[in-house]
Amino acid sequence: MFILSIKRTLHKTKVHSLRNIAEGVYVISFLRNFKFNAGQVLAIDLVPDGQPRLYSIASGENEKYVDILFDEKPDGNLTPFLSKLHSGDIIYISEPFGTFTSTGGKAFWIASGTGVAPFVSMARSGLSADKTLIHGGRLDENFYFSDVLTDIMTDGYVRCCSQQQDTQNYKGRLTAWLVDNQNIPTNCQYYLCGSPEMVVQVRDILIEKGIPFHNIVSETYF
Repeated sequence: MFILSIKRTLHKTKVHSLRNIAEGVYVISFLRNFKFNAGQVLAIDLVPDGQPRLYSIASGENEKYVDILFDEKPDGNLTPFLSKLHSGDIIYISEPFGTFTSTGGKAFWIASGTGVAPFVSMARSGLSADKTLIHGGRLDENFYFSDVLTDIMTDGYVRCCSQQQDTQNYKGRLTAWLVDNQNIPTNCQYYLCGSPEMVVQVRDILIEKGIPFHNIVSETYF
C-alpha cells in the first residue's frame, strides 16, 4: 500500500470476490476493463472523492479479473473496511499507472510481505524468464501466491522465512540470504519492493556487493 500524493479520478466498479489468504491478509478481485503493464498500481477507495490509497496489481495483464493483495491495518483508514466487503459491493478505482515495470533480460526481484504483488503480476504476465524472485516473510503462510509462483518460476523462486523454526524454506531474513550468497551478479537489474527499512537495507547490501546504484530500482510500501 502506498499513500497517494497526486489526485486521481476514480471510477465505480463492483467487487467480484474477497479472499482471506492468511491472518489479516486478503485478495480483492474485480473485473478488468482496462489495459495495464505488470508492476503498475491503482488508487482505491470506498468513495469517489475521499483519500484513496495505492495498491500494486497482482494479476496478469491478460487475465479476466484484477487481483489486489493487501494486509489489514487495524488502525488504517481503508483496509479495515476493504476486508469486510462482499461480492457485488462497490469500490472506486483509478486507471492504472506507474513505472515500476520489469524489462527483459536477467534480473532479481526482491520483495518482503505484500510487496511481492507487482512481481506476482509480472510472473503471471509471462515476464519471469531469466528472473530470480527473493521473497521474505515471517511465516510460511506469508509467502502469498506461492503456489502460482512455484509453478511459474520453479527454482527461480526463493523464500526466506525469518520466524518459523520448522520451515522447509531458507531460515532467515532475505537480507541474510543476500549477504550469504556469494554469486550475486553485478551486471543485471535489481527490483526491490517492500517496507522502507527493507529497501534501504537491501540497497546497501547490493551496493556493497558491487551492484551499480543505477541498476537498483525500488518501490516502497507503507
